[in-house]
Amino acid sequence: MRNIRLFIVTLTGLFFFIIPLHGQNPVVIGNARFTFYSESLVRLEYAEKGAFTNDSTLFATNRNPTYGNISLEDKGNKRYEIRTPGMRISYHADGFPFGQMNLRVYFDHTGKEKMWYMASEQSSNLGGPVSTLDGVGSRIPLQEGLLSRDGWYAIHDTGKELLQNGWLANRSPQHIQDVYLFVYGNDYKKALRDLQCVSGAVPMTRKYVHGSWYCRWWNYTADDYRDIVREYKEHDFPLDILVFDMGWHTQKEAVTGTGHAGMHGWTGYTWNEELIPDPASLIRELGEQGINVVLNDHPHDGIRAHEKMYPHFMNALGVCSENRKEPLFDAGNREYMNNFLDFAHGESDSMGIAFWWLDWQQDYVYPHVRGTNMKHLPWLNHLYFNHSKKNNLRGAGFSRWGGWGDHRYPIQFSGDAVGNWDVLQFQVELTATSGNAGCFFWAHDIGGFFGGNNAELYTRWTQFGLLNSSLRIHSVYDENLDRRPWKWGKETEDRLRNLYQWRSRLMPYVYSSVWQAHSQMLPLNRPLYIEYPTEKEAYENPQEFLFGDILLSAPICKPIDSLGTATQKVWFPADSDWFDLFTHKKYTGGQECFVNSDLDNFPLYVRGGYPLPMQIYTPRMSNTPLEELVLRCYPGRINRKNSYVLYEDDGISMNYTKGEQAFTDISYERREKGISICIKAVQGTYEDQPRKRSYRIELPAMNQKIRIAKSSHTSAKLKRSDKIQGYELIIPSSSINRDIRIDLSE
Repeated sequence: MRNIRLFIVTLTGLFFFIIPLHGQNPVVIGNARFTFYSESLVRLEYAEKGAFTNDSTLFATNRNPTYGNISLEDKGNKRYEIRTPGMRISYHADGFPFGQMNLRVYFDHTGKEKMWYMASEQSSNLGGPVSTLDGVGSRIPLQEGLLSRDGWYAIHDTGKELLQNGWLANRSPQHIQDVYLFVYGNDYKKALRDLQCVSGAVPMTRKYVHGSWYCRWWNYTADDYRDIVREYKEHDFPLDILVFDMGWHTQKEAVTGTGHAGMHGWTGYTWNEELIPDPASLIRELGEQGINVVLNDHPHDGIRAHEKMYPHFMNALGVCSENRKEPLFDAGNREYMNNFLDFAHGESDSMGIAFWWLDWQQDYVYPHVRGTNMKHLPWLNHLYFNHSKKNNLRGAGFSRWGGWGDHRYPIQFSGDAVGNWDVLQFQVELTATSGNAGCFFWAHDIGGFFGGNNAELYTRWTQFGLLNSSLRIHSVYDENLDRRPWKWGKETEDRLRNLYQWRSRLMPYVYSSVWQAHSQMLPLNRPLYIEYPTEKEAYENPQEFLFGDILLSAPICKPIDSLGTATQKVWFPADSDWFDLFTHKKYTGGQECFVNSDLDNFPLYVRGGYPLPMQIYTPRMSNTPLEELVLRCYPGRINRKNSYVLYEDDGISMNYTKGEQAFTDISYERREKGISICIKAVQGTYEDQPRKRSYRIELPAMNQKIRIAKSSHTSAKLKRSDKIQGYELIIPSSSINRDIRIDLSE
């Protein structure tokens, strides 16, 4: 530790030392090091002979915190007190690691001082994600998340492997303890910001991953895939991603390896040209239609002798391939993994596939990366995501949840769940609580992977899927189970089409909410207590969540009754009025209601008084230029002005990190006898940004007559719309660099 000034103060004949640290961080006392990431997050590190480490781990990536409002008081007899505005640490440097006797941390929790020490246990954790839903048919216990009604959480990184020169390394045995203590009371947003401080932000995803996916485990031919894309168009469903499951690669040729589920063919990297004779041409053809191709990958048996790239891979490893000596998959070997990713993925990457689905399942065979105590999954997620960041592309992960720090490799695949009502209900709760650990973007198998041959259940699951990070369908290898929406009867097809098209229309809001997750560490699917930590109802309604700032939902997770409806309890927070997106019915905030929904709708509400940014329906929701912005504004409360920021960028590159992005501030204000809507000039630019834009402002749930009183755009027109039970304000295309303000009066 650098030299510090000592101030000696005399009090009743005793001496003690107050040491204002003036920004010096960390604080070192003997073999203990205290590193402060904020006033409410401290790293507690104990190492013999002061052998501290500044190397990263898969959880902790920031080793240079800048927080500086710290003071140290020497109280004599090797006792010290360290303070920030958010905590007080009492430490006795007794020569032992942190234990039950020598360390106490005090902090404020709702006006009362609470104490934490090394033996403290969670009593009221609010839950987190799970690693996978493979084979799950009912609710299972949640892992712990960062947020707790105890007001604190400790992440133990003790003994976890380090990252040295970009690769795994074991710690020195002298490094004994490494604990991150978060103390936040009920300020859950602070806790999530602190997670970002130490573990990094959730990165911006590629925009198309938040669109519509088709996936099915089936041995499709190239023409089958062409037919699927054609059918999506003919039935008027949007599509952004087409996933090729295991059938894309050869399977029966594999005769060696550990195998899985009774066969050797799970791992494979040679295209099955009997099914897909010209994969490069097919991928190019799909790309020209705006369809992104994703390939399934079970890498546990590595590259074996039957693979086309095997001799080149072996030569790169310096091993003669003629003796057919197949090296075991070795995720801990840098040379092996670098060559594996280059040769296993290189050919398909060069064809233009979007990214790989890491469908890892083999930790039951040999669970740990060789030479370490680390499970394969988090390490492979790290390697695959980083390998995907080529040619200035954003990283793209698609894999099961790997634990603390895995939020940096979105999006997450929740696994092969059973299709039933219990699992649907559990997924609603899981999707919201997962954000408590930074797992913001789940890609569920909508309808379930196994079973779920029930049109009503599938409809309800799709309603929930409308409000997921992606609208993704998938199912098991079963000739009787295909989740293409038009295969479930005309009524179901029509209902699902409406939901899919709503997803397309909501994409500007979804993507702006993704930016909010990146920049503010606020989950896309948000449990109510994050926004309302002092309201008891926020903790009592796990069936309900916020989707971004403006949408509130409580999806139906049970069958309809004899009257053709299902009932759901909904708590409406008091800070706003809420409006049904489908019927435009108003619900006054501050009440609980039991809402009845038939199969054509479900409980989905818009916060009154906020502009909800949307687009017109497009079958390629993620890459169609936003040349017409639709703003839906339900009535707000009198004399209240609310704003929302539309976020835009190119949707795929890393240029957003260089400032190539655009923000549009949009506000809505309701007065006693009128409404004002303001769309500020767009701030910022990015490649292929539309330079002109038209606007359609929807004003639903308005029965009173209104007129344009004042407008900065002389061509604006107001017309009545019975469809939305209100008005539409049409503003012709003009430069995005001008402010637009419309005043309406009754």
